[in-house]
Amino acid sequence: MYIETVPNRGSPPAILLREARREGKKIVKRTLANLSHWPAEQIASFRLLLRGERLVPAGDLFRIERTLPHGHVEAILRMIERLNLDGLIGSKRCRERDLVLAMIVERLIHPRSKLANTRHWSDTTLAEEFSVADADVDELYGALDWLLDRQKLIEKKLASRHLEEGGLVLYDVSSSYYEGYTCPLARRGHDRDGRKGLPIIVYGVMTDSRGCPVAMQAYPGNTGDPTTVPDQVDKLRERFKLSHVVLVGDRGMLTQARIDELKNHPGMGWISALRSSSIRELVDRGDLDRSLFDQQNLAEIRSSEFPGERLMACYNPLLDEQRQRKREELLEATEKRLQAIAAEVAKRKRKLLSKDQIGVKVGRMIDRYKMAKHFEWTITDGAFRWQRRAESIRREAELDGIYVVRTSEPKERLSAQDTVRGYKSLSQVERAFRCLKGLDLRIRPIFHHTEDHVRAHLFLCLLAYYVEWHLRVAWAPLLFEDEELPKARRERDAVAPAQPSASVKAKKADRQTQQGLPVQSFDTLLAHLASRTRNLCRLSSQPSGAQLSQVTEPTPLQAQAMELLNLYPVEGK
Repeated sequence: MYIETVPNRGSPPAILLREARREGKKIVKRTLANLSHWPAEQIASFRLLLRGERLVPAGDLFRIERTLPHGHVEAILRMIERLNLDGLIGSKRCRERDLVLAMIVERLIHPRSKLANTRHWSDTTLAEEFSVADADVDELYGALDWLLDRQKLIEKKLASRHLEEGGLVLYDVSSSYYEGYTCPLARRGHDRDGRKGLPIIVYGVMTDSRGCPVAMQAYPGNTGDPTTVPDQVDKLRERFKLSHVVLVGDRGMLTQARIDELKNHPGMGWISALRSSSIRELVDRGDLDRSLFDQQNLAEIRSSEFPGERLMACYNPLLDEQRQRKREELLEATEKRLQAIAAEVAKRKRKLLSKDQIGVKVGRMIDRYKMAKHFEWTITDGAFRWQRRAESIRREAELDGIYVVRTSEPKERLSAQDTVRGYKSLSQVERAFRCLKGLDLRIRPIFHHTEDHVRAHLFLCLLAYYVEWHLRVAWAPLLFEDEELPKARRERDAVAPAQPSASVKAKKADRQTQQGLPVQSFDTLLAHLASRTRNLCRLSSQPSGAQLSQVTEPTPLQAQAMELLNLYPVEGK
């Protein structure tokens, strides 16, 4: 018996099961069955069976020995390749470079301790990609020491790629709490994480004008923000060899003392903002009047108090409303506590509270909401009276919605609108801190015992954020990101409240991309990519034979994510 395909003119061919025998010089065929309705796979299997070949179920032929998540590792490694990050870290491949790259990838997919790294990366294809399955935690710490020795060189390469003469450099400082007592960097200081009772470590992050990270430096926890600025100036001038850049820092960073120091470096420009006390002085001197904003929201002014500087006075009505509402809420909250004290004083009829006792109670709570300046009170034995300071509240309300940006740059190099845009771009550094501290990279808490390991850990997290920053840009069409935002930041009104583009509104409303794919967050996209696995198989007939590796076919979303990475342009590579 055999299967024959018979042409059928304009119709599909007929698939017939036949037998043939010879009668004299003729071959006589007889059709046993019409198989045209059978699936092609079934017909192909029947052909093999008729040839005498042995057929077995697929499960009896191959045995899947292990399945490892692979897609997220593949995507991150593709971006590292596009960025040539391996070449920036070390020009030649070595064990230390492989371990550092593996820790960077692991920081993005499963941010945990270095010991946890050695356990988890064998549960993905990451350990196979870098051949680090046998690495122990001591090797990882050795690789951190190797990375720290190369930090200055790596930062110099990043600066040459992303910073340019005359461009903006964003700089800000944050801190993270420390678990332990051995690291000399861990000191008591201003904890931005709100974890009372623990020492902290301060670190500053430098980025380009878009928020792409370039450098990081760690400081003891009791270091004030302004005192870190001279180090950054030296880094820009001496190490990065930039003769003219514009350093952008907030008003708590670039204080008047720091600005006076920057003036000693003619090529070092700066953008910052005035404190509310300085704005108050401008109003009292007549240099700033609220009537300036009757027809506009941005006015450039001059003041003899700030010689050689340009001052951009801005008014945001939304900020005005927010400050009024917040102040009223805080005033009411303070009054509620004062009323409680007054009620307690009035309740004590037999044994009156003394003046000192009442004063202690008031002192404990009066500035809880930072509203003490707006109240006045009278305390005597057994009596407590208070009221709002209407004039103080009125004077503060005069400044609601107003802020003043200051710069050393002339109009020819930086317009008023671009100056304000530059200052507001500090939000990109704040986003870096959110990613570093949040679930993305989990830079905190810090456990490392030595100063060198803490510094290397912080720099490793910065490199991981460098990869994440570029991944977010490349995957913007698939994420809840406004793809038009980078352009809008350069062109929209610098003072008016930002408005989302029509495209991102549609994306968030439909929760679908233009290609009909479900819109993702960064975390869910990585999780979906992880569902693409690499299967390790072995022939059932050869239990001790070689393994076969096969990656599952990508879903449309996974394929689109990889395609975006392949098309991603990299500057200065």
